[in-house]
Amino acid sequence: MPTSPTVRTSLLFVAIAAVCLLFADIAITTANPWRDLGRFFMGVATPDFFSTDNLYVAILRTVAFAFTGVAIGSASGFLLALVYRFRTVRTFCAFIRAIHELFWALIFLQFFGFHPLTGVLAIAIPYAGIFAKVYSEILDEADPEPRNLLPPGTSNVASFLYARIPDCWGQIRTYTAYRIECGLRSSAILGFVGLPTIGFYLEAAFSQGHYSEAGALLILFYVLIATMPLWLRPKLLPLYVGGAPFFLGEGLPIVWGNVERFFTEDIVPAPIRNNEGMAELGSWFGDLMMNQALPGIWNTLVLTQIALVATGLLALLAFPLISTHFGGPVRRTAGHVFLVIARSTPEYILAYILLQLWGPSMLPAAVALALHNGGIIGHLIGRQSSDIRLRPDASTGVNRYAFELVPRIYRSFLAFLFYRWEIIMRETAILGILGIATLGFYIDSAIQNINFDRAMVLILITALLNLGIDAMSRLIRRQLKLQTMPTC
Repeated sequence: MPTSPTVRTSLLFVAIAAVCLLFADIAITTANPWRDLGRFFMGVATPDFFSTDNLYVAILRTVAFAFTGVAIGSASGFLLALVYRFRTVRTFCAFIRAIHELFWALIFLQFFGFHPLTGVLAIAIPYAGIFAKVYSEILDEADPEPRNLLPPGTSNVASFLYARIPDCWGQIRTYTAYRIECGLRSSAILGFVGLPTIGFYLEAAFSQGHYSEAGALLILFYVLIATMPLWLRPKLLPLYVGGAPFFLGEGLPIVWGNVERFFTEDIVPAPIRNNEGMAELGSWFGDLMMNQALPGIWNTLVLTQIALVATGLLALLAFPLISTHFGGPVRRTAGHVFLVIARSTPEYILAYILLQLWGPSMLPAAVALALHNGGIIGHLIGRQSSDIRLRPDASTGVNRYAFELVPRIYRSFLAFLFYRWEIIMRETAILGILGIATLGFYIDSAIQNINFDRAMVLILITALLNLGIDAMSRLIRRQLKLQTMPTC
């Protein structure tokens, strides 16, 4: 069985989530959710791939934004990884990756408008912080022996290129390919703020009740993700990266005066901008904290903890679907299809769909977060469980699950779960844009009311909250000696 500290930690988090449920807004508010759910599934079952050319334009733009943003983020992250040992660099990278891509997009929209640069930078900036951290860890774990074999007097640059990079190249390439899949998901949800990716057309199809068109968009996106091993070949990457910027589309010209005004006026707190003194600044900040920041933080934390435990429960229930120790090929194939759909659909899109079907509450957000993250962790531990060699006299059925496999994969499961804790927090905050009263709700409201100063303070609070959760997650993993470093 799992060691006592892991059991106590698990039970503590379950208890916290149970308390959070008492304060959560969990409800279905639509008049006939089953009818709406049936219409949605009918649309998926009868997709209309020829309703408009926008379907294929949306996929092309989604791919273009993903490749361009990930390429810039990867290159920038690699350069940052070379100096990641400096505390200032580590802090900078932690900060930029703590802010969700949609928040970056909302910021850039204010001065770049609906220009392709908005979407590219919204992906590239947080990804640079992520790449810097992971590339740095990969380089630090490189085998030192090849460097010892180089001739005396070899320069640091030559040593790096000929001794460290070849040893790490496989890991770097694998992780970068994974981030391209993540970039496709990030690119898709940028459409919900008006950029011409799949999210834009998906929202339009849902709002007009065109479920067959929405179903076609989702199916095309799943096929795009599922077939990545076929078309994402290393030899073709230069072609993809070089061609992607030409398919981003055109936007309105950038007015550089708007950029200057944003930094010199718009984000400056109103009392300072109007020379109203420190007393007014204190009152302004107090009102922001009491009426927006604190309610947003509370709801974000409540929803995060519920979604975290729900993710864990779903992952533990889902991993047998693809494990070779349960069922036959047909069942495992169905399980793979389910987990591919769950982990490939961005939480934002899942939450948007469920909100249309169930109405505004925390329930659609919690289910969306659990499905996506549970699908990812279930896939990872399902593959891991398949590599476990059972004893010849091992039990079968429920006993095999409960007494043979779960105890042996439980520590890895917790490592994956706590690793995604901060990611779930980021997604919880951003789901506020859909109307759930997390921090994203108040940030979006402030931007809609042209209170950019308030929005920037709330975004900063969101980043600090994510940094706090990330630090707590690392502390718990270290205390429990959970050494697994997931690349998800």
